[in-house]
Amino acid sequence: MKKTKKIALCGVMCALAFAFSYIEFLIPFDMTGIPGIKPGFANLVIMAALYTLGLPYAAFISFVRIVLSWLIFGNITSLLYSLAGGILSLLLMFVLKKFKVFDETGVSVSGAVMHNAAQLAVSALITSGAVLYYAPVLLIAGVVFGVINGLILKLVLKRTEKLFS
Repeated sequence: MKKTKKIALCGVMCALAFAFSYIEFLIPFDMTGIPGIKPGFANLVIMAALYTLGLPYAAFISFVRIVLSWLIFGNITSLLYSLAGGILSLLLMFVLKKFKVFDETGVSVSGAVMHNAAQLAVSALITSGAVLYYAPVLLIAGVVFGVINGLILKLVLKRTEKLFS
């Protein structure tokens, strides 16, 4: 793929990832009584970028999405949570993809669980571990949404493979 096409797709993916973040911001997922759980649809875009454009582009898109989301709807704490989750989950997904440990669904589940674990670690540092009781809930949510996003990613990659060639 030509570099100009990669750059254009990167811009489109940045906008799409931010749009998904905004949609998640608007939907009150905590109405279920489980605060802080989101489906991570913006991570679909990051994973698609990882599989089609490579790690540097995926990292750039993730960083842009995190910073824009922080500037528009967040605070410094949300930035710390998002950066920790975004960086660690992307690195894990890259390694698992590179060494073909899992398919897209397994990579998605691993990334979602790592994202939640990283955010929980940051929260534990801030609150002296008072939130660790929440780990099982986040683990279950990461697995459920990771499977859903992984299956969606498989469909998206299959249907857009001509676009990325």
